[in-house]
Amino acid sequence: MDARRVVVVGYEAAELLDIACITTTLVVANWHGAKPYYETLLVTPGGHTITCGTGLNLQAHQPLERITGPLDTLLVSGGIGYADAAANPLIVGHVRRLARESRRVASVCTGSYILAAAGLLDGRRAATHWERAPEMAARYPEVVVDADPIFIRDGNVATSAGVTSALDLTLAFVEEDNGTELARTVARHLVTYLQRPGDQAQMSMFVSAPAPANSLVKRIVEHIAAHLRDDLTTPALAAEAGVSERHLTRLFLKHLGLTPGRYVRQARTEAAAHLLATTSLPMASVAVRCGFGTAETLRQAFIDRYGVSPSRYRLTQAAG
Repeated sequence: MDARRVVVVGYEAAELLDIACITTTLVVANWHGAKPYYETLLVTPGGHTITCGTGLNLQAHQPLERITGPLDTLLVSGGIGYADAAANPLIVGHVRRLARESRRVASVCTGSYILAAAGLLDGRRAATHWERAPEMAARYPEVVVDADPIFIRDGNVATSAGVTSALDLTLAFVEEDNGTELARTVARHLVTYLQRPGDQAQMSMFVSAPAPANSLVKRIVEHIAAHLRDDLTTPALAAEAGVSERHLTRLFLKHLGLTPGRYVRQARTEAAAHLLATTSLPMASVAVRCGFGTAETLRQAFIDRYGVSPSRYRLTQAAG
């Protein structure tokens, strides 16, 4: 394969960030050695220039109608024009056609409506922007809409939540195609989080440290990131790893400089910081989702790590 052909579908009043998060991430992956490189095309109905919902114009590479497969990935953007796009038989029909010729199909934000209108989400779990999730569930009852995750993979179809979740989804694709190290490099370049694969996307970890070199430690670190609500005591993690508690602790200290218990606490606290900065979830919900159980436990862990209360941190982030 000379290139991974990635087609991004835009339309009138699409969201610029939905598109840019995808295209920029893939271009940066190319800069850092993605093999095969990503050939990314923006296509629109008739190949016309579109005016994004934020007022800026985007020129298409090709008309949607003229694109043929095989494609590596088909991505449909969201935006305030989603309802008209989902009701447009030309857009829906060609998305349905191209999906049959694509290895991977995905949507960002309300682009999930277009996939649903094409019948591509029937019987599947799907994500969308949290504000639109109830409406989507009512309009497409055959789709299992889940408003919580940043993105969901169901077979070869992926759907993501609002706007910048496109970064998480595209980083996950880069990791799937090229491995963790390239995805981590791209995330650092973009000054963002490295998204772990899977439904627990809101539990992203910061990328300040390199991936553990030890395969067992790496596997347990990934298990922690994807199961923050679960029992992550040292005995439970040792059982998951198939080693003794003493051996697991020795490995964590050697490769991460932390005991398993301290690493779990740090992972949960960092995930809580991410949720506090990017969502309006109540403090109790953040605590539960990150495995703290109660808001008070979260508060103590947060003060220990960051020196401020979770509520103060959220206010600071909002002010910024």
